[in-house]
Order: sequence, then C-alpha cells, then structure tokens
Amino acid sequence: MKYSILILLTFLSTFSNAYDIQKNLPVHFDLVKAGDKPVALLGTQVNVGQTAPDFKVVDNKFSVKTLADFSGKPLLISVVSSLDTGICSIQTKRFNDEFANLPQDIVMLTISTDLPFAQKRFCKMENIDKIQTLSDSVWRDFGMSYGLLIKDMGLLARAIFVISPEGNITYKEIVNKLSGQPDYDAALAAINAVSEQTEVAEESDEKK
Repeated sequence: MKYSILILLTFLSTFSNAYDIQKNLPVHFDLVKAGDKPVALLGTQVNVGQTAPDFKVVDNKFSVKTLADFSGKPLLISVVSSLDTGICSIQTKRFNDEFANLPQDIVMLTISTDLPFAQKRFCKMENIDKIQTLSDSVWRDFGMSYGLLIKDMGLLARAIFVISPEGNITYKEIVNKLSGQPDYDAALAAINAVSEQTEVAEESDEKK
C-alpha cells in the first residue's frame, strides 16, 4: 500500500513539472485531425534522416528506459494513444502478430501514456508477448521529443518510427486522423529494409 502511494505521489509531482515544460513547446496544427478539426500537437517534429532524439519512459515495473537501451538493433516504435481503445488495441496486436514473420534481430516497442499497470494488464489479457510496452505517463518526454503530445489531453498521436542500429530515423508516419490506422505494410517493409542493410554491413565487416 505504501509503495503504491509513493508511486502515485511521484507520478503527480513529475506530471506537474512536465505540464510546466509544455507551455513553451512548439505547437503544430497541420498534422492530425479529429474528424474535420485540427489537433494541436506539442513538441519538436523529427524527420527521416536525422538522429533519433533520446527519450525517457518507464516499463511495467516503473524502471527507466531510454533510446540507448535499444541501440545497436533495428528498432520499430509503434505509438498509440491508449491500449484500451479499439484502434490502438488493433495496432498493437497487429505488430505483435507480425513479429514472428520478421528477422530476429529487430526490436519492437509500443509506447503510450497508459500507466504501466494498465499496459501490463492489457498485455496479459491480449497475449501481447513479442513486443515491449513502455509508458510515457510519467514525464511525457517521448511525446515532447517526437512532437506527438496532444495538447490539453496528455495523450500521444498515433505514429510509427523505424530507427537504424546507428540511431538514425529511417521511416516516419504520423497518422493524419485520430481514428485512422497506420500503413502497416510500409512500416514492416521499412523495418525489414533496415534489418537487411544491417546484415549486409555485418557480413562486409566480417570479410575485412
């Protein structure tokens, strides 16, 4: 009980600090719509070809995870608003199912602002066991660093990023409607391409 209260107090304190930071963030109105209305996204937009910004999130044990924890491997990040909504659930289950058809050197993450407890419950109920769920609920650091934080909602816009083992963004999709789904085929092709390039590079190094 005391441990749960401590976690809650820590969460409220860090959320308050994150809210203050959000006041000075760039705002983009031209990327996502809810119906016909533009959605305000807070944070710095990232582009294909640039170095992926670092981020700080937590796993289901509230242990801190950063981009560095996944360096050296092809990385696909699936971003959803909340795992307990229909489309976000479909997206997460789709990538979990596709994992078996992909090269074994890749890493797949799902990031949302759900609390770690909710993510853990969802994964258990839906048999999500191939991809790792991470929570941006504490600092909103991922959302701010990748320009995905929905203003006045504290949720993340739906998006996909593929990052090379060297830490470069090779693919980006921000789904332009809150109710839309990402282009799964394009994202899977992108992570496959990075994996193939990595394999070729490793074989070339071995021959030297």
